[in-house]
Amino acid sequence: MQNLGRALEMVCLTDSGLIREHNEDAVTIDPDYGFAILADGLGGYNAGEVASGMTVNLVAQGLRQALPNSPPQQLDVASGKLNAYRLLEQQIQIANAAVYEAAQTQPHCAGMGTTIVSTLFFDNRLLIAHIGDSRCYRLRGEAFVCLTRDHSLLQEQIDLGLLTPEEARYADYKNLVTRALGIDDEAEPDFTEYTVEVGDIFLLCSDGLNDMVEDQEIADILDSLRVDLAIAAQQLVHAACDHGGRDNVSVILIHVKAPFPAVQGWFPWLFSWFGQERR
Repeated sequence: MQNLGRALEMVCLTDSGLIREHNEDAVTIDPDYGFAILADGLGGYNAGEVASGMTVNLVAQGLRQALPNSPPQQLDVASGKLNAYRLLEQQIQIANAAVYEAAQTQPHCAGMGTTIVSTLFFDNRLLIAHIGDSRCYRLRGEAFVCLTRDHSLLQEQIDLGLLTPEEARYADYKNLVTRALGIDDEAEPDFTEYTVEVGDIFLLCSDGLNDMVEDQEIADILDSLRVDLAIAAQQLVHAACDHGGRDNVSVILIHVKAPFPAVQGWFPWLFSWFGQERR
């Protein structure tokens, strides 16, 4: 399996914020395998922490086991999808089943669920899978864009023209999601794929960041601190707390430092070499 650790720099940070007693967010990164996962638990008490922790651990464990034998850029004949899609969806469904089962059978976990946003890098591409309102942003040059669409009541009202994005920032029901992992017996992730360029910086975050800090301020922090991701992550968390810190806040930052085309093996290289020699 191709090691992406030299091409991708990743850092993560999670904080309980200023109001919440427990941190129900969970994060993990693996630059060598090329994935990052963030989950924001739902359910109150410790149940949200259980759901997010289970989800992040199960998806990460499953990807580490599956990726060495299933190159993400290759087509899975049975499903007609790239392995990247098949593997990520499979691991999310496994995590969903585990969280759903625990919520149904363990009284202290009743009603729990979690958002998830996960990125998988392969062959100079990025695949994002997400459920809920945790987000993935990209900073490319000076252009800062959100690559995911929230599964939330607010987003639906914005889409219907009932609220403007500016009005939505002050709504009282920001945290009402319309999809979550572990709530039903089958998860409904959205998948989006993007071409990656050297210099891109990707941000995964829970709503504890983007609810507290305007996108432009987030972009300014990333732009000014892009040479030191660890400090940038700290500054983002500090900014959320400076603006009230009403929720747990978690960030994952990923800097693309070099191209990472898929390794094709010796046969295509040899065939290409002979073709060039014959010409």
